Amino acid sequence: MRVIEIDGGSGPAEALRLSERPDPQAEDGEIRIRVRAAGVNRPDLIQRAGGYPPPPGASDIMGLEVAGEVDQVGPGVTRWRTGDRVCALLGGGGYAEYAVVDARHALPIPDGLDFIQAAALPETVFTVFANVFEAGGLKAGETLLIHGATSGIGVTAIQMAKAAGAHVVATSRGAAKATAALALGADVGLDASAGDLTEAIKAAGGADVILDMVGAAYAEANLNALKAGGRWVVIATLSGALAQVDLMRIMMKQATLTGSTLRRRSADEKARLSAAVEQTVWPWVASGAVRPPVEGTFPLAETKLAHLRLEAGEHVGKIVLTVSSGSG
Repeated sequence: MRVIEIDGGSGPAEALRLSERPDPQAEDGEIRIRVRAAGVNRPDLIQRAGGYPPPPGASDIMGLEVAGEVDQVGPGVTRWRTGDRVCALLGGGGYAEYAVVDARHALPIPDGLDFIQAAALPETVFTVFANVFEAGGLKAGETLLIHGATSGIGVTAIQMAKAAGAHVVATSRGAAKATAALALGADVGLDASAGDLTEAIKAAGGADVILDMVGAAYAEANLNALKAGGRWVVIATLSGALAQVDLMRIMMKQATLTGSTLRRRSADEKARLSAAVEQTVWPWVASGAVRPPVEGTFPLAETKLAHLRLEAGEHVGKIVLTVSSGSG
């Protein structure tokens, strides 16, 4: 099968190489997917640069989410049959023509979605559900503050929060992105590069839950934004990981500061999360309430261009690789 390998260097032009490897085989409890599309995510960029190695036992090939058809069913798998249309969360291996995954981490592609749309779902939907709804405990009527709101995670968080009946305040850099966040359903769109962000968030009413992908640079603004009993959930640190936080104010606000990663969770925990996502979020996807926009698509052989596009930071929504023939 054709795959994308990391072959030295850190930039896309010198680090990414189209290569060939033997087709993987589905073992006990696994399925093999003929990959039609694969999502491109920021952790892929970090892995390419050497900063996010795959967990033990996972493929060293990049790619955390795919969509395609079940091509092979391993022993002990009863839910899936050859030819089923699925999307799946992976620990790695998505940038390839075939991917093997724990059968419990796959979900059926809802009617009306093509493979490209479906490949844009697993990594972001699982991440938002685990962090905003489980760790953050977002409820209907509460306010979710999203930093980086036009990223793949951000656009999904907007749609999922609105589907759950929450109020959304979205920050992003530039007036055009703030407008795009509003078009995606946010109630308030703030340009983080214009004026005092802390005051703008305060004027928007503050937040019950904060989904933070920026990190250190926004720490003070986040602490100011939190309402009493608020939950601040960190999932990335694009501006740096070291921040000074007034713990007394955390105490006085009875606030919670937490964070997590998805990739290194156990197979059983991912299976539990998959079942919860299917029960809660998949009806929203099927109804069209959650349908993250795809910014652009690139053939597998042009993965370097997909990485350059993501690194540029001008995208709104997801970037997806097309793999094999057909897209839906």
